[in-house]
Amino acid sequence: MNIFNTINNYIDIILNSLGIYGPLLGCFLICVESILPFLPLSAFITLNFIAFGNLWGFLISWFFTILGCMLSFTLCRKKIKGWVDKKRKDKKKLNKIMKNIEKINFSGLVTIIAIPFTPAFLVNIAAGLTKMSYKRFLFALIIGKMFLVYFWGFIGVSLIESLNHPIVLVKTGVLLLIAYIISRVVSHRFNLD
Repeated sequence: MNIFNTINNYIDIILNSLGIYGPLLGCFLICVESILPFLPLSAFITLNFIAFGNLWGFLISWFFTILGCMLSFTLCRKKIKGWVDKKRKDKKKLNKIMKNIEKINFSGLVTIIAIPFTPAFLVNIAAGLTKMSYKRFLFALIIGKMFLVYFWGFIGVSLIESLNHPIVLVKTGVLLLIAYIISRVVSHRFNLD
């Protein structure tokens, strides 16, 4: 029995022991990751891809990632924005940062969201603290998260498969390196560091 089948068996055992709560837990953790950045989104997406297959794993991960980001955005808009707006009046640097965020065009926002190494919680907070509309942020998430979820699903499943086929590991490493370089360029370009 290969390692991929062993991992699949363990995931099946966990999901079966949790019953209906298994998929619900995976969905809940993906939502919470948008607010608590220390949780490994890539691991949750990989588990969804393995547990539900590529199509359903993608759709579940994509939907709940968007839902979590919108929850984070809304919390920042409703609970923190007023306080930050008061501080903005006195702080030139904070004012400059907020104006730069507000100037990002739609395609730039989609690109930032789509890059795998961009911390989602920072994007959610930054967007929530600006005057960005809910509609604009939601549409940027819908488009950008498609690429991010597919990337992490492919990388995660490929890493597990690479235990049996080492060439997949090389391809995965190249994809990760490219994504990291792009994220650094975008981060530097938009002063996100």
